[in-house]
Amino acid sequence: MKNLLLIGIQIIALDQITKGILLYMLSGGFYLYGNYMDVVPYPWLITRVTSWFNIVFTWNPGTAFSLFREMGSLFLIAVTSVIIGFLGHCLLYRATNRMEKLALTMIIAGAIGNLTDRIRFGAVADFIDWHAFGYHWPAFNIADISITLGVMVYILYFLRERKNGGISKQ
Repeated sequence: MKNLLLIGIQIIALDQITKGILLYMLSGGFYLYGNYMDVVPYPWLITRVTSWFNIVFTWNPGTAFSLFREMGSLFLIAVTSVIIGFLGHCLLYRATNRMEKLALTMIIAGAIGNLTDRIRFGAVADFIDWHAFGYHWPAFNIADISITLGVMVYILYFLRERKNGGISKQ
């Protein structure tokens, strides 16, 4: 369990450090909190890295793909906190397989990273921008990557256990 805690802390730290560096580069200061529109008021294209990858900076006051942005920050903080609590309960009291525990740790750490932004600024900072073959993915961050990879690991775990005849108690 100590290794999972370390992984979770590293994910949260990497997420917050990368966002902090970009905030500093754009605003010239360190912000512990504030209204996101006062910190960096509009999206910036920082660097075009390749023809298919940019580093941008944008605020997302909603959830994934900017859904539920009209619900307000306090509602999203409450819902995210409940989800983190439920997943934490599953991690501590229900998960028995290392792969399942890793998946839940990655999802929880990513959610905490984004929740931290939402509590501090009222929105989540996104900065990774991928596009190719006429398709453009919405900007995302390290926390989003952790959540996505965690969900993928959980799906792989579920499919593997289903193939083996059920969820095992390893």
